[in-house]
Amino acid sequence: MTAAKDSNIALLTEEDAAAELARLAAEIAHHDKLYHQKDAPEVSDADYDALRRHNDAIEAKFPELIREDSPNKRVGAAPAEGFTQVRHSRPMLSLQNAFADEDVFEFFARIRRFLGLDAEAEIAVMGEPKIDGIAAALRYEDGVFVQGATRGDGVTGEDITRNLKTLDEIPERLSGEAPAVVEVRGEVYMTREGFFEMNRKREAEGAAVFANPRNAAAGSLRQLDPKITAARPLHFFAYAAGELSAPVADSHAGFLKRLDGWGFHTNPLARLCKSPEEVLALYREILEARPELPYDIDGVVYKLDRHDWQDRMGMVSRAPRWAIAHKFPAEQAQTVLHRISIQVGRTGALTPVAELEPITVGGVVVSRATLHNEDEIARKDVREGDTVIIQRAGDVIPQVVRAIEEKRPAGSEPFVFPTECPICGSLALRDEGEVVRRCTGGLICRAQAVERIKHFVSRNAFDIEGFGRKHVEAFWADKLIESPADIFRLRDHAEALESREGWGEQSAINLLESIEARRSISLDRFIYALGIRQVGEATARLLARQYGELAAWRAAMTAAAEERAGNREEAKKPELVGEAFAELCNIDSVGFSVADAITDFFAEAHNQTILDDLDAELTVVPVEAPASTSPVTGKTVVFTGTLERMTRNEAKARAESLGAKVAGSISKKTDYLVAGPGAGSKLTKATELGVEVLSEDDWLALISN
Repeated sequence: MTAAKDSNIALLTEEDAAAELARLAAEIAHHDKLYHQKDAPEVSDADYDALRRHNDAIEAKFPELIREDSPNKRVGAAPAEGFTQVRHSRPMLSLQNAFADEDVFEFFARIRRFLGLDAEAEIAVMGEPKIDGIAAALRYEDGVFVQGATRGDGVTGEDITRNLKTLDEIPERLSGEAPAVVEVRGEVYMTREGFFEMNRKREAEGAAVFANPRNAAAGSLRQLDPKITAARPLHFFAYAAGELSAPVADSHAGFLKRLDGWGFHTNPLARLCKSPEEVLALYREILEARPELPYDIDGVVYKLDRHDWQDRMGMVSRAPRWAIAHKFPAEQAQTVLHRISIQVGRTGALTPVAELEPITVGGVVVSRATLHNEDEIARKDVREGDTVIIQRAGDVIPQVVRAIEEKRPAGSEPFVFPTECPICGSLALRDEGEVVRRCTGGLICRAQAVERIKHFVSRNAFDIEGFGRKHVEAFWADKLIESPADIFRLRDHAEALESREGWGEQSAINLLESIEARRSISLDRFIYALGIRQVGEATARLLARQYGELAAWRAAMTAAAEERAGNREEAKKPELVGEAFAELCNIDSVGFSVADAITDFFAEAHNQTILDDLDAELTVVPVEAPASTSPVTGKTVVFTGTLERMTRNEAKARAESLGAKVAGSISKKTDYLVAGPGAGSKLTKATELGVEVLSEDDWLALISN
């Protein structure tokens, strides 16, 4: 937290603070989902940590404004679909962070104050490298490995047992004596050497490469096919206990010895320290050794050694009081920014990129770095020709930190952000309230068309095996594909495929078979594959559930687009626009902004043409009805107020699992309003419209039938 931000917080009014906490909760939740569920972070660890510290500072000044969805009340993100869910017997907590030596001294002082220890009492703390991988929990019963799970949201994770069984460093059976139930927690990771070798192979095959070893490990572990996981160079370090049916040690050091005895790998750099000075010495040793380690680390974790003291200290919100992660500073280097280029993404977003004199940062050669958006360029006053500081914060995304003004060339001019698309020449507009400028050319813009096709064939969309980014670019350049539907007409060009350099009869057959296997696709994946702005996997599933089949969805969206076209200046009250638009906005988690993005897509004639083309080539499978009916199947339900026997998210998930549609607001199509204490305007409107109102107990009684 900078001094400037601290002073800004001091000036916040209560109203401003509440608005800022709402913004931070949404932004941090977005990044949590990208990191924990998608394995695709879009900000650096340092930027993420800055958001968390800003949120913490506001909550400290305004404790009465702490939100139910505060980042400090959750861990990670909800499990992704595709895996069976596992509820952790003990929550898999996150850790509070330390960034300076003073934070470490305060950690020791806090332990001393909490436990009432005198100034002379020794506090032993285990220091361990913080591995940059993906956390996993392994359950053993009678010494046999029976279940493995990801962290998920800290309470519920994904069952990845079959994948974990492919790792040589995870024993199938514990060596020596062990309690009836043992849960071992640790980190699945990939060495840098294994990561580079895997990326080389993927690039040669035309497949997308991973950004870093952490993403590669996470993506490899969360495969539905364990054969893919088995082919990836994954490793495991054990470092903590979950559920234990009987104690196995009275200290963390003792537990690490038991882990070694059971056949696990523990980190050899772990060391027991007995003062803040000793842990800081260990921190600096590990920081200095970091470039030479075969795996990535982003800090050192300190854990109070005595288990009885750990139990006494307990936890606060999402983290234990007895442990802390001391993060490494972002690695930086100095180089020259030769030019600023503009990339155009599949949604038309213009993103500035710094083209750099190649420089090694954190063991990786960096020649390009993100400049985020035009506001960032202006704020940092970064210019072509500048000498700049580059950092790879958290070893994720290289970014330009600042320009060194005293080294700026004479006659340098501020960068002028383009108002036309550099690819197709269409107007590039920036909507009010947005930081991104977008090309208005749509699919007539080559960059957007190519990027949308890449998205169309990606893993969570059509998932066409062997159809990598390089294939899309090459086929587009040779005019073999110009729209998504052309992919399914490639069978008409079989001879042309076979004759391509590096291809042959078998490789062409393999690709065409992969394409044919995807001619039938579920409605939710089809919607997601279209690449509509703001429509991710979760929103695509909501739309598919709401409208059921492709024809119904298209008809409703076309009607909503026609209604919106004549009411662009209306206030954000969907019911003033039209019935179809209001129904779209009313879907839980959709809202006005997402509805606008969808109707903008349907308002473009060429997008309707693409949908017609795809409809002729594909079988889009309607959403299946629930296997068994329930009293709420097909009913529209709204939840409001405070639920006391379950969380709001649990209630929504349970309703959807029983075939209900969960909406965000009351309309004449609402069947039930489930109202807890604190219900306000929704209860009033439900009464006015004659919607049946249920208490939480009424709702539970209804669904129990």
